Amino acid sequence: MIHPHTYIHPNARLATNVKVDPFTVIHQDVEIGEGTWIGSNVTIMEGARIGKNCRIFPGAVLAAIPQDLKFEGEYSNVEIGDGTTIREFVTINRGTKDRGKTAVGRGCLIMAYSHLAHDCIVGNHVIMSNNVQMAGHVTVGDWAIIGGVSAVHQFVQIGQHAFVSGGSLVSKDVPPYIKAARTPLSYAGVNSVGLKRRGFSVDRINHILDIYRVLYNKGMNTSQALEYIEEEFSATDERDEIVTFIRESGRGIIKRFTKGSNDEDISI
Repeated sequence: MIHPHTYIHPNARLATNVKVDPFTVIHQDVEIGEGTWIGSNVTIMEGARIGKNCRIFPGAVLAAIPQDLKFEGEYSNVEIGDGTTIREFVTINRGTKDRGKTAVGRGCLIMAYSHLAHDCIVGNHVIMSNNVQMAGHVTVGDWAIIGGVSAVHQFVQIGQHAFVSGGSLVSKDVPPYIKAARTPLSYAGVNSVGLKRRGFSVDRINHILDIYRVLYNKGMNTSQALEYIEEEFSATDERDEIVTFIRESGRGIIKRFTKGSNDEDISI
């Protein structure tokens, strides 16, 4: 399963049924799980940990050192979960001493030309369309979708089940379960279509919608809205997830769209 026109360092640890196509280079201190396919002209550098049944397409570069002037050569990793697909020319850099790793979860699809910088933590079943560019220390929750040619500022958090429209500049945190669109990036409603696809009941979706109506439509500031939500809404996983995410937001959350704040209204 290993093509003769490859280079695999003697200290790399590959499961017996890993398939590696020609002209790929695998450095030392690399682990690759069962059933994974590595395409041609892939470079996998020190510290990569790739799970089972992954697909790494031609031209990808995994576990290169961070593009961070503060990096001092400390040991760090890139972790790729089982069943994840990484398309052509994706680059995923190792972590720094901040988190020690850059991680992508299980069942993700990272499309062509995307970049994940150092210390990004991406959850399970995340989709990143072509040419998503993520700066360092970004966190993305499970089942989130990020549209193509989007740029995500360092330290931003994108919540679980969120949908970010293509071509977005993401400089504020995107709370869970919502759609984010327009310029500047703004709240565009609850991601009801995605939630239905993932088995959320109508009652659960309406519960989430009611919470975000308080946050974005009632004229309260964020602190007032959170207090109201905790007092007036029954405790649920969704309520607690939303409240905790917003309370712990480091960069502040995206706002409601107001007319006149941009030149055009981008639909999704």
